Amino acid sequence: MQIHGFQKMTLLDFPGKVAATVFTGGCNFRCPFCHNALLVENLAAAPVFDEEEVLAHLAKKAGLLDGVAITGGEPMLQKDLPAFLEKLRGMGYAVKLDTNGSFPDRLKDVVKAGLVDYVAVDIKNRPEKYAETVGVKDFDLAPVRETVDFLLTGAVDYEFRTTVVRQFHTVSDIEAAAEWIRGARRYFLQNFVDSGNLLSPGLTGVDAEEMRRMAAAAGKILPDVALRGVE
Repeated sequence: MQIHGFQKMTLLDFPGKVAATVFTGGCNFRCPFCHNALLVENLAAAPVFDEEEVLAHLAKKAGLLDGVAITGGEPMLQKDLPAFLEKLRGMGYAVKLDTNGSFPDRLKDVVKAGLVDYVAVDIKNRPEKYAETVGVKDFDLAPVRETVDFLLTGAVDYEFRTTVVRQFHTVSDIEAAAEWIRGARRYFLQNFVDSGNLLSPGLTGVDAEEMRRMAAAAGKILPDVALRGVE
């Protein structure tokens, strides 16, 4: 599996768990605000981590760490992902998977195989603005809709989340996104922060009051809406 980043411990990436984070390379989206642009468009310049060395480290930390979060890039592009997850399972790890939701069949396969405990799906925007927000002309939203519908069945624990960018999101956009995922267990809004490694520099987040208005609008539709990255 292509591993281009490895964080040996985090308290943030896997809710309720002390975890490690594995970053895969490559993505089928081109979100202008992506904070891991190196893993999307310039993998040749990204560091490479040997899979066996990563697994050896995780084997030594089994029992000290609770879980492993798999993120990217888009992890579902990795054909070897199920085999990698099986190895993590063999060490006793809980697994969190971050995905953009565009590969519902692959997601269903790893969930039904019992290889994933928690799924985090980025809801990029209201459906009408998806192509613009993900940077893909004529984007087909059907696979993402299928992923949303699958998670709403409760087959695995999950969260939906949206990174809020001033140039792409309004209160009404967030309200429409919440309506789309009506029935979801939890929805997080996280304010955009410029990592310095963006596909399109010059983008900005919104102020705290605007974030709270967005959360209030979504909270009229969903039972559990929370903010991340807001004081």
